Amino acid sequence: MPTRRRNALGFYSPNTTKGANSKQEKKVADKEAREKRSITRRVFVDPTSPPTRSVVRFWLFFFVLLLGFLGVLYFVYLLRSLIFLAFLSVFFAYLIDPLVRAIRRPFKERNLEKLMPRSLAIMISYIVVFSVLGVGIAYLAPIVTEQAKELTQNVPGYMSSGQSRINELNDRFRIPEPTQKQINDKVTATVGDIGSYITTFLLTVVTYAPWLVLIPVLAFFFLKDINVFRLLFLRIFPSGHWRARAEMVLEDVNKTLRAYARAQLISCFLIGFACTLGFIFLDLNYALLLGILAGILEFIPLIGPLTIGIIATIVASLSVSPRTGLYVAVFLIVLRILQDYVLYPRIVREGIHLHPLAIILCVLAGEQIASIPGVFISIPLVALATVIYRHFLEHSGTKGVFAGWLEPKEVTIEEVKQ
Repeated sequence: MPTRRRNALGFYSPNTTKGANSKQEKKVADKEAREKRSITRRVFVDPTSPPTRSVVRFWLFFFVLLLGFLGVLYFVYLLRSLIFLAFLSVFFAYLIDPLVRAIRRPFKERNLEKLMPRSLAIMISYIVVFSVLGVGIAYLAPIVTEQAKELTQNVPGYMSSGQSRINELNDRFRIPEPTQKQINDKVTATVGDIGSYITTFLLTVVTYAPWLVLIPVLAFFFLKDINVFRLLFLRIFPSGHWRARAEMVLEDVNKTLRAYARAQLISCFLIGFACTLGFIFLDLNYALLLGILAGILEFIPLIGPLTIGIIATIVASLSVSPRTGLYVAVFLIVLRILQDYVLYPRIVREGIHLHPLAIILCVLAGEQIASIPGVFISIPLVALATVIYRHFLEHSGTKGVFAGWLEPKEVTIEEVKQ
Protein backbone atom coordinates (compact mmCIF):
# COMPACT_ATOMS: atom_id res chain seq x y z
CA MET A 1 0.00 0.00 0.00
CA PRO A 2 1.42 3.38 -0.90
CA THR A 3 1.77 5.75 1.99
CA ARG A 4 -0.78 8.54 2.24
CA ARG A 5 -0.37 12.04 3.68
CA ARG A 6 -2.28 15.29 3.61
CA ASN A 7 -1.46 17.82 0.91
CA ALA A 8 -1.77 21.60 1.08
CA LEU A 9 -5.62 21.44 0.71
CA GLY A 10 -6.04 18.85 3.46
CA PHE A 11 -6.76 15.86 1.17
CA TYR A 12 -4.87 12.58 1.29
CA SER A 13 -2.75 11.77 -1.75
CA PRO A 14 -0.34 8.95 -2.52
CA ASN A 15 3.36 9.73 -2.04
CA THR A 16 4.53 9.13 -5.62
CA THR A 17 7.77 11.18 -5.29
CA LYS A 18 9.34 8.98 -2.68
CA GLY A 19 11.42 7.01 -5.17
CA ALA A 20 12.60 10.07 -7.03
CA ASN A 21 13.56 11.82 -3.81
CA SER A 22 15.49 8.81 -2.60
CA LYS A 23 17.50 8.65 -5.87
CA GLN A 24 18.34 12.35 -5.68
CA GLU A 25 19.37 12.06 -2.05
CA LYS A 26 21.56 9.11 -2.93
CA LYS A 27 23.33 11.15 -5.65
CA VAL A 28 23.96 14.01 -3.23
CA ALA A 29 25.28 11.59 -0.62
CA ASP A 30 27.64 9.95 -3.15
CA LYS A 31 28.93 13.36 -4.23
CA GLU A 32 29.59 14.41 -0.65
CA ALA A 33 31.40 11.14 0.02
CA ARG A 34 33.65 11.63 -3.01
CA GLU A 35 34.47 15.17 -1.91
CA LYS A 36 35.32 13.94 1.59
CA ARG A 37 37.60 11.25 0.20
CA SER A 38 39.36 13.74 -2.06
CA ILE A 39 39.79 16.19 0.82
CA THR A 40 41.25 13.50 3.08
CA ARG A 41 43.73 12.52 0.38
CA ARG A 42 44.90 16.11 -0.30
CA VAL A 43 47.61 17.82 1.70
CA PHE A 44 49.37 21.18 1.45
CA VAL A 45 53.07 21.86 1.28
CA ASP A 46 54.40 23.54 4.38
CA PRO A 47 55.05 27.21 3.55
CA THR A 48 58.16 27.19 5.73
CA SER A 49 59.76 24.39 3.72
CA PRO A 50 62.07 25.68 0.98
CA PRO A 51 60.44 25.29 -2.49
CA THR A 52 63.67 24.50 -4.32
CA ARG A 53 62.47 24.83 -7.90
CA SER A 54 60.52 28.01 -7.20
CA VAL A 55 63.53 29.65 -5.52
CA VAL A 56 65.84 28.74 -8.40
CA ARG A 57 63.36 30.08 -10.95
CA PHE A 58 62.86 33.23 -8.88
CA TRP A 59 66.56 34.10 -8.64
CA LEU A 60 67.18 33.18 -12.28
CA PHE A 61 64.39 35.47 -13.43
CA PHE A 62 65.55 38.18 -11.00
CA PHE A 63 69.09 38.22 -12.43
CA VAL A 64 67.77 38.20 -15.99
CA LEU A 65 65.44 41.09 -15.12
CA LEU A 66 68.29 42.99 -13.45
CA LEU A 67 70.57 42.53 -16.45
CA GLY A 68 67.78 43.64 -18.77
CA PHE A 69 67.13 46.72 -16.65
CA LEU A 70 70.82 47.66 -16.63
CA GLY A 71 70.94 47.14 -20.39
CA VAL A 72 67.97 49.46 -20.88
CA LEU A 73 69.62 52.12 -18.68
CA TYR A 74 72.83 51.88 -20.68
CA PHE A 75 70.85 52.09 -23.91
CA VAL A 76 69.03 55.20 -22.65
CA TYR A 77 72.35 56.75 -21.61
CA LEU A 78 73.90 56.22 -25.04
CA LEU A 79 70.86 57.54 -26.92
CA ARG A 80 69.81 60.18 -24.39
CA SER A 81 69.99 63.02 -26.94
CA LEU A 82 67.90 61.15 -29.50
CA ILE A 83 65.38 59.98 -26.89
CA PHE A 84 65.10 63.53 -25.53
CA LEU A 85 64.47 64.83 -29.04
CA ALA A 86 61.83 62.17 -29.67
CA PHE A 87 60.21 62.95 -26.32
CA LEU A 88 59.96 66.66 -27.11
CA SER A 89 58.58 65.87 -30.57
CA VAL A 90 55.89 63.58 -29.15
CA PHE A 91 55.10 66.17 -26.48
CA PHE A 92 54.70 68.88 -29.12
CA ALA A 93 52.54 66.57 -31.23
CA TYR A 94 50.18 65.98 -28.31
CA LEU A 95 49.93 69.74 -27.80
CA ILE A 96 49.05 70.37 -31.46
CA ASP A 97 46.65 67.43 -31.83
CA PRO A 98 43.60 69.10 -30.14
CA LEU A 99 43.90 72.07 -32.51
CA VAL A 100 44.16 69.74 -35.53
CA ARG A 101 41.01 67.90 -34.45
CA ALA A 102 39.18 71.19 -33.88
CA ILE A 103 40.02 72.36 -37.40
CA ARG A 104 38.85 69.10 -39.00
CA ARG A 105 35.69 68.66 -36.89
CA PRO A 106 33.37 70.92 -38.97
CA PHE A 107 34.42 69.15 -42.16
CA LYS A 108 33.87 65.72 -40.60
CA GLU A 109 30.38 66.66 -39.44
CA ARG A 110 29.45 67.60 -43.03
CA ASN A 111 31.25 64.59 -44.58
CA LEU A 112 33.76 66.90 -46.30
CA GLU A 113 36.97 65.41 -44.93
CA LYS A 114 38.58 65.43 -48.38
CA LEU A 115 38.49 69.22 -48.37
CA MET A 116 40.50 69.31 -45.15
CA PRO A 117 43.06 66.46 -45.08
CA ARG A 118 45.01 65.86 -41.95
CA SER A 119 48.27 67.22 -43.37
CA LEU A 120 46.61 70.55 -44.29
CA ALA A 121 45.04 70.82 -40.84
CA ILE A 122 48.48 70.26 -39.28
CA MET A 123 50.00 73.01 -41.41
CA ILE A 124 47.23 75.45 -40.43
CA SER A 125 47.76 74.54 -36.77
CA TYR A 126 51.48 75.22 -37.10
CA ILE A 127 50.79 78.63 -38.64
CA VAL A 128 48.39 79.56 -35.82
CA VAL A 129 50.67 78.35 -33.00
CA PHE A 130 53.88 79.90 -34.30
CA SER A 131 52.09 83.16 -35.13
CA VAL A 132 50.81 83.46 -31.56
CA LEU A 133 54.25 82.58 -30.17
CA GLY A 134 55.92 85.09 -32.48
CA VAL A 135 53.60 87.91 -31.43
CA GLY A 136 54.05 87.06 -27.74
CA ILE A 137 57.83 86.88 -28.01
CA ALA A 138 57.99 90.12 -30.00
CA TYR A 139 55.93 91.90 -27.33
CA LEU A 140 57.58 90.44 -24.23
CA ALA A 141 61.17 90.00 -25.41
CA PRO A 142 62.25 93.67 -25.04
CA ILE A 143 60.88 93.90 -21.48
CA VAL A 144 62.37 90.57 -20.40
CA THR A 145 65.72 91.41 -22.00
CA GLU A 146 65.86 94.77 -20.23
CA GLN A 147 65.05 93.18 -16.86
CA ALA A 148 67.67 90.46 -17.43
CA LYS A 149 70.36 93.06 -18.20
CA GLU A 150 69.41 95.07 -15.14
CA LEU A 151 69.52 91.98 -12.92
CA THR A 152 72.92 90.98 -14.28
CA GLN A 153 74.35 94.45 -13.63
CA ASN A 154 72.98 94.57 -10.07
CA VAL A 155 74.10 91.07 -8.99
CA PRO A 156 77.50 92.26 -7.58
CA GLY A 157 75.77 94.99 -5.56
CA TYR A 158 73.20 92.51 -4.27
CA MET A 159 75.94 90.10 -3.21
CA SER A 160 77.82 92.78 -1.29
CA SER A 161 74.58 93.96 0.34
CA GLY A 162 73.75 90.40 1.37
CA GLN A 163 77.23 89.91 2.80
CA SER A 164 76.94 93.11 4.86
CA ARG A 165 73.55 92.03 6.21
CA ILE A 166 74.99 88.69 7.25
CA ASN A 167 77.85 90.48 9.03
CA GLU A 168 75.35 92.72 10.84
CA LEU A 169 73.44 89.68 12.05
CA ASN A 170 76.67 88.08 13.20
CA ASP A 171 77.64 91.17 15.19
CA ARG A 172 74.15 91.56 16.68
CA PHE A 173 73.86 87.99 17.91
CA ARG A 174 77.59 87.64 18.67
CA ILE A 175 78.05 84.49 16.67
CA PRO A 176 81.52 82.92 17.08
CA GLU A 177 83.95 83.39 14.23
CA PRO A 178 84.14 79.67 13.26
CA THR A 179 80.34 79.57 12.99
CA GLN A 180 80.36 82.80 10.97
CA LYS A 181 82.88 81.30 8.60
CA GLN A 182 80.77 78.16 8.18
CA ILE A 183 77.64 80.24 7.49
CA ASN A 184 79.45 82.37 4.90
CA ASP A 185 80.89 79.26 3.25
CA LYS A 186 77.45 77.62 3.11
CA VAL A 187 75.82 80.73 1.62
CA THR A 188 78.59 81.08 -0.95
CA ALA A 189 78.39 77.39 -1.85
CA THR A 190 74.59 77.53 -2.19
CA VAL A 191 74.73 80.58 -4.46
CA GLY A 192 77.47 78.92 -6.49
CA ASP A 193 75.43 75.72 -6.86
CA ILE A 194 72.40 77.67 -8.05
CA GLY A 195 74.54 79.60 -10.52
CA SER A 196 76.18 76.45 -11.83
CA TYR A 197 72.81 74.73 -12.21
CA ILE A 198 71.39 77.68 -14.15
CA THR A 199 74.53 77.80 -16.28
CA THR A 200 74.28 74.07 -16.99
CA PHE A 201 70.62 74.45 -17.92
CA LEU A 202 71.37 77.33 -20.29
CA LEU A 203 74.27 75.44 -21.85
CA THR A 204 72.00 72.44 -22.37
CA VAL A 205 69.41 74.65 -24.08
CA VAL A 206 72.10 76.15 -26.31
CA THR A 207 73.49 72.69 -27.09
CA TYR A 208 70.09 71.35 -28.10
CA ALA A 209 69.03 74.54 -29.90
CA PRO A 210 69.99 73.24 -33.40
CA TRP A 211 68.06 70.04 -32.63
CA LEU A 212 64.96 72.02 -31.68
CA VAL A 213 64.39 72.81 -35.35
CA LEU A 214 63.69 69.11 -35.91
CA ILE A 215 60.94 68.98 -33.27
CA PRO A 216 58.16 70.45 -35.48
CA VAL A 217 59.30 68.25 -38.39
CA LEU A 218 59.19 65.03 -36.37
CA ALA A 219 55.93 66.10 -34.71
CA PHE A 220 54.41 66.63 -38.17
CA PHE A 221 55.13 63.03 -39.16
CA PHE A 222 53.90 61.74 -35.79
CA LEU A 223 50.59 63.55 -36.30
CA LYS A 224 50.21 62.71 -39.97
CA ASP A 225 51.11 58.99 -39.90
CA ILE A 226 50.04 58.01 -36.40
CA ASN A 227 47.64 55.35 -37.71
CA VAL A 228 50.42 53.85 -39.86
CA PHE A 229 52.72 53.58 -36.83
CA ARG A 230 49.89 52.07 -34.82
CA LEU A 231 49.19 49.35 -37.40
CA LEU A 232 52.89 48.54 -37.74
CA PHE A 233 53.13 48.05 -34.01
CA LEU A 234 50.00 45.87 -33.79
CA ARG A 235 51.16 43.61 -36.65
CA ILE A 236 54.11 42.54 -34.51
CA PHE A 237 51.69 40.53 -32.34
CA PRO A 238 49.64 37.52 -33.52
CA SER A 239 45.97 38.14 -34.17
CA GLY A 240 43.59 37.33 -31.37
CA HIS A 241 44.08 37.90 -27.66
CA TRP A 242 47.67 39.17 -27.95
CA ARG A 243 46.81 41.80 -30.54
CA ALA A 244 43.74 42.92 -28.56
CA ARG A 245 45.89 43.30 -25.45
CA ALA A 246 48.52 45.28 -27.41
CA GLU A 247 45.79 47.59 -28.68
CA MET A 248 44.58 48.15 -25.12
CA VAL A 249 48.14 48.96 -24.04
CA LEU A 250 48.46 51.49 -26.87
CA GLU A 251 45.19 53.11 -25.86
CA ASP A 252 46.31 53.45 -22.23
CA VAL A 253 49.73 54.78 -23.29
CA ASN A 254 47.99 57.34 -25.49
CA LYS A 255 45.77 58.47 -22.60
CA THR A 256 48.75 58.71 -20.27
CA LEU A 257 50.90 60.80 -22.59
CA ARG A 258 47.97 63.00 -23.62
CA ALA A 259 47.09 63.66 -19.98
CA TYR A 260 50.73 64.39 -19.12
CA ALA A 261 51.21 66.82 -22.03
CA ARG A 262 47.96 68.63 -21.30
CA ALA A 263 48.71 68.87 -17.57
CA GLN A 264 52.25 70.16 -18.11
CA LEU A 265 51.18 72.83 -20.61
CA ILE A 266 48.30 74.10 -18.48
CA SER A 267 50.46 74.02 -15.35
CA CYS A 268 53.23 76.05 -17.01
CA PHE A 269 50.75 78.74 -18.10
CA LEU A 270 48.97 78.83 -14.73
CA ILE A 271 52.17 79.00 -12.66
CA GLY A 272 53.75 81.59 -14.94
CA PHE A 273 50.65 83.80 -14.89
CA ALA A 274 50.10 83.41 -11.12
CA CYS A 275 53.76 84.09 -10.27
CA THR A 276 53.86 87.18 -12.49
CA LEU A 277 50.74 88.63 -10.86
CA GLY A 278 51.96 87.69 -7.38
CA PHE A 279 55.40 89.25 -7.90
CA ILE A 280 53.82 92.45 -9.27
CA PHE A 281 51.45 92.61 -6.28
CA LEU A 282 54.39 92.15 -3.88
CA ASP A 283 56.24 94.97 -5.70
CA LEU A 284 59.11 92.67 -6.60
CA ASN A 285 61.72 93.82 -9.10
CA TYR A 286 62.03 91.81 -12.34
CA ALA A 287 58.49 90.43 -11.84
CA LEU A 288 57.92 89.58 -15.52
CA LEU A 289 61.33 87.92 -15.90
CA LEU A 290 60.87 85.80 -12.78
CA GLY A 291 57.25 84.95 -13.71
CA ILE A 292 58.24 83.69 -17.17
CA LEU A 293 61.15 81.80 -15.65
CA ALA A 294 58.73 80.19 -13.16
CA GLY A 295 56.46 79.07 -16.02
CA ILE A 296 59.40 77.56 -17.94
CA LEU A 297 60.89 75.82 -14.90
CA GLU A 298 57.49 74.35 -14.01
CA PHE A 299 58.09 71.92 -16.87
CA ILE A 300 60.97 70.40 -14.85
CA PRO A 301 59.42 68.37 -12.01
CA LEU A 302 60.59 69.06 -8.46
CA ILE A 303 63.84 70.79 -9.42
CA GLY A 304 62.19 73.61 -11.39
CA PRO A 305 59.80 74.86 -8.66
CA LEU A 306 62.55 74.56 -6.02
CA THR A 307 64.96 76.56 -8.19
CA ILE A 308 62.54 79.40 -8.89
CA GLY A 309 61.60 79.50 -5.21
CA ILE A 310 65.20 79.97 -4.13
CA ILE A 311 65.96 82.51 -6.88
CA ALA A 312 62.84 84.62 -6.26
CA THR A 313 63.34 84.62 -2.48
CA ILE A 314 66.99 85.65 -2.75
CA VAL A 315 66.25 88.36 -5.32
CA ALA A 316 63.38 89.74 -3.20
CA SER A 317 65.49 89.70 -0.03
CA LEU A 318 68.48 91.45 -1.63
CA SER A 319 66.74 93.84 -4.03
CA VAL A 320 63.84 94.94 -1.79
CA SER A 321 63.95 93.74 1.84
CA PRO A 322 64.14 90.53 3.88
CA ARG A 323 60.46 90.94 4.75
CA THR A 324 59.55 90.96 1.06
CA GLY A 325 61.65 87.83 0.62
CA LEU A 326 59.65 86.16 3.40
CA TYR A 327 56.37 87.18 1.72
CA VAL A 328 57.60 85.78 -1.60
CA ALA A 329 58.59 82.49 0.04
CA VAL A 330 55.18 82.15 1.74
CA PHE A 331 53.40 83.01 -1.53
CA LEU A 332 55.34 80.37 -3.48
CA ILE A 333 54.79 77.70 -0.81
CA VAL A 334 51.01 78.32 -0.78
CA LEU A 335 50.95 78.33 -4.59
CA ARG A 336 52.88 75.05 -4.68
CA ILE A 337 50.45 73.38 -2.25
CA LEU A 338 47.45 74.53 -4.31
CA GLN A 339 49.11 73.37 -7.52
CA ASP A 340 50.17 69.94 -6.30
CA TYR A 341 47.09 68.98 -4.28
CA VAL A 342 44.19 70.94 -5.84
CA LEU A 343 44.86 72.09 -9.40
CA TYR A 344 47.14 69.39 -10.87
CA PRO A 345 44.95 66.38 -9.89
CA ARG A 346 41.97 68.08 -11.55
CA ILE A 347 44.00 68.84 -14.68
CA VAL A 348 45.59 65.43 -15.15
CA ARG A 349 42.44 63.40 -14.22
CA GLU A 350 43.65 60.12 -15.75
CA GLY A 351 47.06 59.00 -16.82
CA ILE A 352 49.99 59.63 -14.51
CA HIS A 353 49.28 58.85 -10.86
CA LEU A 354 52.62 58.49 -9.11
CA HIS A 355 53.40 58.93 -5.43
CA PRO A 356 55.45 62.08 -4.62
CA LEU A 357 58.30 59.90 -3.36
CA ALA A 358 58.29 58.01 -6.67
CA ILE A 359 58.44 61.33 -8.55
CA ILE A 360 61.41 62.50 -6.48
CA LEU A 361 63.31 59.25 -7.02
CA CYS A 362 62.50 59.28 -10.75
CA VAL A 363 63.79 62.82 -11.17
CA LEU A 364 66.99 62.13 -9.21
CA ALA A 365 67.64 58.89 -11.08
CA GLY A 366 66.98 60.58 -14.43
CA GLU A 367 69.40 63.37 -13.58
CA GLN A 368 72.10 60.86 -12.59
CA ILE A 369 71.62 58.76 -15.73
CA ALA A 370 71.10 61.36 -18.45
CA SER A 371 71.56 64.80 -16.83
CA ILE A 372 68.95 67.43 -17.87
CA PRO A 373 67.29 65.23 -20.56
CA GLY A 374 66.87 62.50 -17.97
CA VAL A 375 64.97 64.89 -15.70
CA PHE A 376 62.46 65.55 -18.47
CA ILE A 377 61.86 61.99 -19.64
CA SER A 378 62.10 60.09 -16.33
CA ILE A 379 58.49 60.56 -15.18
CA PRO A 380 56.83 59.70 -18.54
CA LEU A 381 59.00 56.59 -18.86
CA VAL A 382 58.11 55.38 -15.37
CA ALA A 383 54.42 56.11 -16.01
CA LEU A 384 54.53 54.05 -19.21
CA ALA A 385 56.31 51.24 -17.34
CA THR A 386 53.48 51.17 -14.77
CA VAL A 387 50.89 50.95 -17.58
CA ILE A 388 52.71 48.03 -19.21
CA TYR A 389 53.16 46.28 -15.86
CA ARG A 390 49.46 46.60 -15.05
CA HIS A 391 48.51 45.10 -18.40
CA PHE A 392 51.01 42.29 -17.88
CA LEU A 393 49.34 41.36 -14.60
CA GLU A 394 45.88 41.50 -16.18
CA HIS A 395 47.02 39.38 -19.12
CA SER A 396 48.77 36.74 -16.98
CA GLY A 397 46.01 36.68 -14.35
CA THR A 398 48.48 36.92 -11.44
CA LYS A 399 48.80 39.28 -8.51
CA GLY A 400 52.49 39.91 -9.13
CA VAL A 401 55.47 38.88 -11.23
CA PHE A 402 56.77 36.37 -8.67
CA ALA A 403 53.46 35.56 -6.95
CA GLY A 404 52.87 32.36 -8.89
CA TRP A 405 56.35 31.03 -8.14
CA LEU A 406 56.54 31.79 -4.43
CA GLU A 407 53.07 30.63 -3.34
CA PRO A 408 52.98 27.07 -1.84
CA LYS A 409 51.36 24.56 -4.16
CA GLU A 410 48.69 21.99 -3.32
CA VAL A 411 49.68 18.35 -3.91
CA THR A 412 48.22 14.92 -3.15
CA ILE A 413 49.60 12.16 -0.96
CA GLU A 414 50.39 10.05 -4.03
CA GLU A 415 52.56 12.87 -5.48
CA VAL A 416 54.40 13.23 -2.19
CA LYS A 417 55.13 9.47 -2.07
CA GLN A 418 56.51 9.58 -5.62
